[in-house]
Amino acid sequence: MNTANNKVLVEFNKQGVATVTLNTPEKHNAFDDEIIMLLTAIFTDISKREDISIMVLASNGKSFSAGADLAWMKRMAEYSYEDNVKDANALAQMLKVLNCLPQTTIAQVQGAAFGGAVGLASCCDIVIASTKASFCLSEVKIGLIPATISPYVINAIGVKASRRYFQTAERFFSDKAQQLGLVDEIVEPESLKNEVNAMIATLLANGTQARRQAKKLSQDIAFRTVDDDLLADTSERIAKIRVSQEGQEGLSAFFEKRMPQW
Repeated sequence: MNTANNKVLVEFNKQGVATVTLNTPEKHNAFDDEIIMLLTAIFTDISKREDISIMVLASNGKSFSAGADLAWMKRMAEYSYEDNVKDANALAQMLKVLNCLPQTTIAQVQGAAFGGAVGLASCCDIVIASTKASFCLSEVKIGLIPATISPYVINAIGVKASRRYFQTAERFFSDKAQQLGLVDEIVEPESLKNEVNAMIATLLANGTQARRQAKKLSQDIAFRTVDDDLLADTSERIAKIRVSQEGQEGLSAFFEKRMPQW
C-alpha cells in the first residue's frame, strides 16, 4: 500500500485499480483544507496515469464521511470574504478533478455521507452502498448552502429532489438514495467489498480505452442539441474507435468468438 498521508491512503494493484481511502475514522472521515489538497493531488496524479483504469473511493471506519471538519469550519467562519472564496474554490477544484477523471470511478459507501461527502459520491460514475449507508445535505442546518457540490448533486438526483433536500436537510437512506439516482447498488454491509470487486470485474472485461471514451461521451453529449454538429461529432467518435487498436481487437474477438486481449 502506498500512503499519500496517514489521513488518505492510496493503493494500486496489478489490475490497474487504484483505491483511495479516507482514513480519519475518529473524525468520521470529515475533510479539511489539508485533506482537500491531498485529494486534489491524488486525483490529478491518477488522471494522468494510463496504467490505472478504475478508481475506488472508500473510507475506513463507521462513516463514509461527515463532510467538512468542524475545526476547519470554525476557522472558515473567521475568514474574510476573499479568503472564503479562495477556500471554497479549492474544494470546487477538487470536486471537478474527481468528476472529470478519465478512469471509471466507484464510490464505496459503507455508512453516513453528509454534506460535502454527498458531493464526493455524486462525482463518481458508480455508487455502491451498504444498507447502513445514509445521506444528508445538511448545510442549511447551520445556515449554509451546498454550493460547491451543487452541480454534481443536481446532476445525480435531479432539480426537483435537490430543491427539496437542499432546503430540508432531511436524512435519507440507501433505498431512497437509489430511488433518487444517487446510489446504483445496495448490499448488506458484509457484502459491500465483494460487490465492488464484482463491479470491477465487470468493468475490466470491457475495453479500457472504450470505457474512457464512453465516459467522456456521456459527459460531452449530455444536454446538447441534436443538430448537424452533434451528428458529425458522434460519427467521428465511433469511426475513430472502430479503427483503433482496441476497437479492432474487440471486433475481431467478437466475430472469432473468443475473449478479447485487452
